[in-house]
Amino acid sequence: MKLKEIVKNEITGWKKFEVLWFMLACAVIIGLSIYWNDSLMGIISATTGVACVVCTGKGKLSAYIFGVVNCVLYAIISYQAKLYGETMLNALYYVPMQFVGFYIWSKNMNKETHEVKKLHMTNRSRILALLAMIALTIVYGLILKVMGDAMPFVDSFTTVSSVVAMIVSVKMYSEQWWIWIAVNVFSVYMWFCNFMAGSDNMATLLMWIIYLGNSIIMCIKWEKEARKVKKNEV
Repeated sequence: MKLKEIVKNEITGWKKFEVLWFMLACAVIIGLSIYWNDSLMGIISATTGVACVVCTGKGKLSAYIFGVVNCVLYAIISYQAKLYGETMLNALYYVPMQFVGFYIWSKNMNKETHEVKKLHMTNRSRILALLAMIALTIVYGLILKVMGDAMPFVDSFTTVSSVVAMIVSVKMYSEQWWIWIAVNVFSVYMWFCNFMAGSDNMATLLMWIIYLGNSIIMCIKWEKEARKVKKNEV
């Protein structure tokens, strides 16, 4: 696929509400971050992060381009905040997964909507994913506690669940958004505590609040479209 064609596909098919949500989310992040005197790195990380999740929800390839920038900067911010689970998640997992996701999605785009296909997991896959998240959260939480993590088990849950959610996302399953909702709730709590402890990471906190709102909106969208795909296949 040529670059010109990719760009054209990325900017087509957006509804007015989706464009307004994209612009509003970015504007809120930038405006309030400047008001709270957040760092330039925090503002860029948060803004590209919001752009990433909105484009992911829309099923656009550009999500992974924004994702690379966000993951690198967010890893640095997390390291400075002593949230080592988040640091390792982004630097060692999310960054390479952006390239994997871009490749897989590019091979599974709907030629009419220019969006990725939306699918559903099997019940067996859902159960296995849940059990894996619970077991790994406990194990990794104990490791982070030994490392001196500021919030070991919360950090562990968001890290482990994000790993699972990213795999589910790359595979184009709607269930990713249910996992992201849980991740975002705990992440908002984690970064709120970090901010109240005296950090200047307001942009990061706002980013996660917008992530939460976006995950709810996109969960509804993907569930609806995945059911439509399943119905057409019957």
